[in-house]
Amino acid sequence: MADHSPFVVPLDATCTVPVPEGSHFPIQNLPFGLARLPDGSRSVVVRIGDQAIVLRELIQIGRVSGPPGWVGESLTGLGTAGARDLRRQIVELLGEATDPLQGALLSVESVQLQLPFKIPAFVDFYSGIHHASNVGTMFRPEMPPLLPNYRHLPVAYNGRASTVVPSDTAVRRPSGQTKSASEEVPRFGPTTELDFELEMGFFVSEEIEPGHPVAPDDAERKMLGLVLVNDWSARDVQRWEYQPLGPFLAKSFATSISPWVVTLDALEPFRAPGPLQEPAPLPHLSMARSHHFDLVLEVYLQSQRMTRPQLVSRSNAAHLYWSFAQQLAHLTSNGCGSEAGDLYASGTISGPDPSSFGSMLELAWKGTKPLELSESGEFRSYLADGDTVTMTAYGARDGLKIGLGEVRGTVLPAT
Repeated sequence: MADHSPFVVPLDATCTVPVPEGSHFPIQNLPFGLARLPDGSRSVVVRIGDQAIVLRELIQIGRVSGPPGWVGESLTGLGTAGARDLRRQIVELLGEATDPLQGALLSVESVQLQLPFKIPAFVDFYSGIHHASNVGTMFRPEMPPLLPNYRHLPVAYNGRASTVVPSDTAVRRPSGQTKSASEEVPRFGPTTELDFELEMGFFVSEEIEPGHPVAPDDAERKMLGLVLVNDWSARDVQRWEYQPLGPFLAKSFATSISPWVVTLDALEPFRAPGPLQEPAPLPHLSMARSHHFDLVLEVYLQSQRMTRPQLVSRSNAAHLYWSFAQQLAHLTSNGCGSEAGDLYASGTISGPDPSSFGSMLELAWKGTKPLELSESGEFRSYLADGDTVTMTAYGARDGLKIGLGEVRGTVLPAT
């Protein structure tokens, strides 16, 4: 029987590659990415400090081996078990005294990071209970903040995989139909309520066959790891179009993700209890162990007039009501299958207080409390052209820091 025990790198593991103090990427992390190399070819890379280990090169010279037939040019085919085994081999290599990587090491700045997968499908959940409660309070003040189904199942909608983009890809202000309360007919034009959404997401590592539901306590075996997600939103477009079926153009124009897929093994030290789920989930969503993570989430905003970004939100991944494992279990519970590279996002992860809200909609409370940018004296209800949004995530405990890096995007004017 396969060993599904997590591989956690010891705190005292030795590493011959220098790692800057405070880096998100010590030897205990070793996340996977896909990069275009200086010679124009592509390879799966593993990050250590500010360096990228080129796996294709190590496989060719026999220093590491992946699953049968896997040559390190794509994350497809690696699988969760294959990723675990490769990280174990790389830890052993990095402990060797002399030239352990034999030239298969490049600076991160010298490679062009790509989307980790060619993404077949994208689903956006709505599992941040504080965000859902805030939105309900704003838009349905005469009703309970949460709709009746919220505490019984992970609400979600199918998004557009074709517009998922890697970090540092500029995002153009979208256009769509809007209609204010004072207008008799809708109009078409650029959104005036462009927003960010602080989310995390996971990639499915292997095919889940249709008709084979996955239990929550087995779901992580199907995940390669986590990334940061900024699911950009046009709030005025969304407000007009989302009933009765849900978001469409308001969400489909861009979703930004961080380039490094951080394995759940690397995040094992940051396991944490999630919120108390009341009522208890139905059996197909019940968990015997914790599938939440204590990860600090931060959002920074910088306008064109500012010289440095300003922290505008600090939340935590443990605020998710429904765990990533429950999300995948729910998705497959009706017999739906999934492909390697499918991306599933958490929904906006807000915390319980205003400093931890994960969107401009909440931070400025639907435009009634504009956010002040202290350096420039500007105020924001929503994002302006030229604004840059940067998100980051990390766990820190007992002197260990493991992070997901950053996802960053700058708003361009509408065409």
